[in-house]
Amino acid sequence: MKIALIAHDKKKADMIQFVIAYKAILEKHELYATGTTGLRIHEATGLPIHRFQSGPLGGDQEIGAMIAQNKMDMVIFFRDPLTAQPHEPDVSALIRLCDVYSIPLATNMGTAEILIKGLERGDFAWRKIINEKQGE
Repeated sequence: MKIALIAHDKKKADMIQFVIAYKAILEKHELYATGTTGLRIHEATGLPIHRFQSGPLGGDQEIGAMIAQNKMDMVIFFRDPLTAQPHEPDVSALIRLCDVYSIPLATNMGTAEILIKGLERGDFAWRKIINEKQGE
């Protein structure tokens, strides 16, 4: 499965802790991330990760494009709801695209843990069926 990992600046440390805690599950999947988040995850875990631009420079839009093309299976986005983001329209668009295309989305650690545990159990096999139908 293709999993996007995104974290606002004040949530990057939480994302690193999350990926370290669930490395054994995540290493079985293709990981994608926005710029700095991806770099920090790779440095902390050694996991291979495809890095896009940082969020404000278009990384959120790059991940959104993958969602719109059915090339992303899950998004874990640790948002900072208490700090204004200069690229808030891009953040809102990414969340909207997840809703439009039924892509599982976690915006906090509690929901992310539920998704990761479901991923480990095989609860997202329906995504494989969708990908097979589209020739992925």
